Parts: sequence; structure tokens; C-alpha cells
Amino acid sequence: MSDHAPPPDIASTTAGSAREVFATFLRLGLTSFGGPIAHIGYLHRECVARRGWLDEARFAQLVAVCQFLPGPASSQLGFALGLQRAGWRGAFAAFVAFTLPSALCLFVLALLLPDLADDAWMPAVVRGLKLLAVAVVAHGLAGMARRLTPDLPRIGIALAAAALVLATAGAGPQLVAIVLGGGAGLVLCRGVASQDFEPLPLPHGRRTGAMLLAVWLALLLIALALPATSAPDAGGVFAAFYRAGALVFGGGHVVLPLLQEAVVAPGWVDGDTFLAGYGAAQAVPGPMFTLAAFLGADIPLGLPAAASSAIALVAIFLPGLMLLAAVLPFWAALARRPLAARAVAGINAAVVGLLAAAFYDPVWREGIRGPTDLLVAAVALGLLASGRVPVLAVVAWCVGASCAVATG
Repeated sequence: MSDHAPPPDIASTTAGSAREVFATFLRLGLTSFGGPIAHIGYLHRECVARRGWLDEARFAQLVAVCQFLPGPASSQLGFALGLQRAGWRGAFAAFVAFTLPSALCLFVLALLLPDLADDAWMPAVVRGLKLLAVAVVAHGLAGMARRLTPDLPRIGIALAAAALVLATAGAGPQLVAIVLGGGAGLVLCRGVASQDFEPLPLPHGRRTGAMLLAVWLALLLIALALPATSAPDAGGVFAAFYRAGALVFGGGHVVLPLLQEAVVAPGWVDGDTFLAGYGAAQAVPGPMFTLAAFLGADIPLGLPAAASSAIALVAIFLPGLMLLAAVLPFWAALARRPLAARAVAGINAAVVGLLAAAFYDPVWREGIRGPTDLLVAAVALGLLASGRVPVLAVVAWCVGASCAVATG
């Protein structure tokens, strides 16, 4: 596909307006609770079932490529839907509208948290948010394990990935685990079938895709080369969040260990604040990656909090969106190859292992300090698993129970 005038079917696919896309995704950004898997359901309902922007086959194709690539899967899917509906303007409109509500909520919370720290009830609230994180990660881990490790070979890949990450430190072993998982999938997942996709209608072609891929890789190499120092600067913060966004497979909760390594390990954000922000991110709609807005505002950069928050937010989303746009023109040809399906199966299994390791350390070790904590988290997990209780109600349970225990 060239980068000249798009064929007629492409032009018809991108016939919507950026304003239409923004309005649709702002509604989703204000109401989409429940994490990335739930977000895919919301996006299907709004863009396929209600508005008919694309058919089931093309929607499934976009879901597949977003699950394959590193980055925030639901945000990448929204970006791709906006791209196909209204071109590049539609893509950016979808991203901004879907991301802004939760980013603003978490940014405001980060500003208020220092003033609230002296309140007698604040430690109990933070404790409740940690217990919420235990329940949410456990629920996400169970769901991913059911879907992505359905047989013994993939269970083995997941266990090996978890063991590797727990036995080592840093983001490097996590990337190694993902690469080894893909290699193991080629050998062990021979029963996984590939899927033939219809061509994707896009407003750009392989030349633009190759250019975006080159920029993505150059920024990643620069980010990997910049060490994290105890005294952060704007470049170091951008590099840290870019690394996290570029190396996380599975999105959502899987970003937790990478962000911990990026901001807690060098001492930019303390562990309690990190987990409190992660818990608070469960209470707002929209993508989990907007936790970066909270963390960025808390990093002492010597800049206005809004500036440091924006740096972190742009840096964590940029690699996933850029890589998606780069890969889409090449995806159809790649996805037809049987080896690609096997590698993806192995990578997905390794992702389950990474999340299992993150659940143990830091979520479980920092969150569960006794039988009462375990009981509160178990009830929260049961409420989430029921599928009938709003996420805000689960937040209220964890924080309310924690405050009741503290005052009792």
C-alpha cells in the first residue's frame, strides 16, 4: 500500500469527523470502568453495534493486533478505531477524549494527597486502596490465566516467566521473559491456529509505517541508554515512562512492575504513594496507564506539577500508539503466518507469569499484613468476580472497611 491517495474503500471508512469521534470517546472516557477487557466490550458496543463504524471482522482484527503489541491495549484499540473513522485527527481525538477524564482525576488526587497526609484517616484510606489493588490484580490475573494459559505448555511458560522475574530485578528480565516466551511458543504451541484477516482500510501505508517504526525504535534505544538517577530531570522521566510503555505486553495491570521499577526503585516516588495511586486508578474510568499522570505529578522535577504529569502521560502512551500505527500496514501479511500465532501464544503466557510475579511482589507483600487485610481483599475479590457490583462500590468497601478497622 502506498502513501498516496487512499482507495475508495479507505475513504469511505474514514468518512466520519474528529468531532464525532471525540464526543463518542469522551462518553466512554467518563463511563468505562472495569479495566481493559471491559473497555473492549464498551468499544464494541459503541463503534460496531450502535454506530456501525466497522464490521465484526475488522474489529476482531484490530483487537488481535492490539493484544499482540506492547502498550495499553484498550487505548490502542480506541486510537485505531478513531484512525479508521476519521483519519489521524480522529485517532488523536479518540485518544484525548478517552484518556483525559481519568488523567485529570488522578492528577488532582496527586496534588491533594500531600495535604491529606496529615489527616488521621488518610493512612486508613491508603491502606484500603492497597487492599483494592490486591483484589483487582488477583481478579485480572485469574481472568488472564483462564484465557491465555489453557494448557500445560502455556502454564509452564507462565511459571517459568514468573520464576525468572522473581529471581532477578529490573525491567531487563521482564523483556527477556517475554522474548523467551515467544520462542517457547514457537516450539510448544503447535496446536494454536492462525487466522486469515481481511485487509485493513487505513489512511496511511507501509512507507509511513516504516518511518514511525524507525522513530519508535530510536526513542526506545535512547530511553534504554539513559540510566535512572536519584535526581530526576525531564529527559530521565520521559525515558523512564517511555520504557515502561514500550516494554509492557498485556497492558493494564501488567504495567505495574515496570512502573515500580521506573519510579520507586530510583526513589522518585515512595512505595506507599505508588500503591495508593495504583489503587485510586481502579476507582476512575478509562485506561490504567493514566496512573502516569498521578506519578508524574509526584516526581520532584522542579517544574509545575502539570508539566511533569504531562511528560509522564505522553511518554507512557506514545510508544504503544506509535508502534500500533507503524505495524498496522504490515499486520495482515504477518498474521497469516502460522509461526506468528504460536509466538503470540507464548508471549501471552509469559505475560501471565509477569503479572503473577507482580501480584506477589509488590501487591501482596505490601498490601496483606494480617488476617483482617486478607478478609477485606477476599470480599473485594468476590464482589469483582460476581460481575454485578460496580467498581466504585468495591472501592467504597475497601476504603470503608479499612477506616472501620482503623477506628475500631
